[in-house]
Amino acid sequence: MRKKWRLAYLVSHPIQYQAPLLRLIGAEPDIDLTVFYCSDLSVREYHDEGFGQAVQWDVPLLDGYRHEFLPVVGRTDRLSFWRPLNHGLARRLGAGNFDALWIHGWGYWSHLRAVSSAKRRGIKVLMRGESGLHLTTQGRMKQGLKRALMRHLVANADAFLTIGEHNRRFYLHHGAEPARLFPVPYCVDNAFFQEKAASAVTGREQLRSSLGLAPGRPIILYASKMIERKRPGDLLEAYIRLSGDGTREPDPYLLFIGDGELRSELEARTARLNWNSIKFLGFKNQTELPGYYDLCDVFVLPSVQEPWGLVINEVMNAGRAVIVSDEVGCAPDLVKPGANGYVFKAGDVSDLRNALASVLSDLEMTRDMGQKSLEIMNHWGFREDIAGLHGALEEIVGAA
Repeated sequence: MRKKWRLAYLVSHPIQYQAPLLRLIGAEPDIDLTVFYCSDLSVREYHDEGFGQAVQWDVPLLDGYRHEFLPVVGRTDRLSFWRPLNHGLARRLGAGNFDALWIHGWGYWSHLRAVSSAKRRGIKVLMRGESGLHLTTQGRMKQGLKRALMRHLVANADAFLTIGEHNRRFYLHHGAEPARLFPVPYCVDNAFFQEKAASAVTGREQLRSSLGLAPGRPIILYASKMIERKRPGDLLEAYIRLSGDGTREPDPYLLFIGDGELRSELEARTARLNWNSIKFLGFKNQTELPGYYDLCDVFVLPSVQEPWGLVINEVMNAGRAVIVSDEVGCAPDLVKPGANGYVFKAGDVSDLRNALASVLSDLEMTRDMGQKSLEIMNHWGFREDIAGLHGALEEIVGAA
């Protein structure tokens, strides 16, 4: 029988975006995968701080791959540098005869300990995370700690799995050699979102009608947490500036999906306008979102300090134009200005208003932009992830 790479994967908790990829990796004929989780908080209903409400994902998180929840001291419903306080991974790494340990994220004490445990046992270490040079760290103490942690990782990790251009530059900036970088793009289950968006087409007009939206008017969509970092207020103000005189509502509709601490403030601002073109739809789960992606003409993510923005991957799989700020991590990889959307200066409401006006100036062009988004997604998916992972394992472990 052909040898398999024995691969351990360590991550904080089950993540809805990662589960489909882990199933595919677990099915690879030359990879024997075991996933180790620090916490089980996401497999049940839990309080999401950003959404400000209880959330339970409606997609399977644990099916189709071998996994284990590590023993823990204390609570598992909080994620921080020190929590959960896990133990037992070192023994499991030794007993499992693993070739490599893949760690997702480095902002946890348990993950940093795992690097040392793996190196003592001669196990190769692969690192994947969301960090990018576009993300700033506040305070000299935090900056110093970040530099120290990165020196430790660069010295001890055998390969870095880069999620995109900002991430690649981050590792190079901290001294990683180019030969140790392997592209494993940040992506979602393209097949799932494309299938769900395609099946939503037949119900599009029914959904439009149920929301009280008149036929023919364009739709701008926001779907994310309503917190300061996501800057939903910038989108609302930019939309208001689409009005010819500041009193007449613009022709496009603006739909907000999500919840969070800023929602009541945004609703109050909207109420003062006395317009019917802005609607707040609340939290929608994974299986519900593709119908709204299909309904919209352009999707906007105005965040600052956004590591990536996987919602952009999702909506591009529905074949829609996208607008993001220049502090959204996926911008240099997925958004081609004038081709499938626009990138505006973060926090610049006028720049965002102009991007909205441009993308909606010609709806035939808007549809062409959406088609370009879909083309980009067809080369940015799990196939590319698995190819990058194979390349890293071949380089640092040897042929399977």
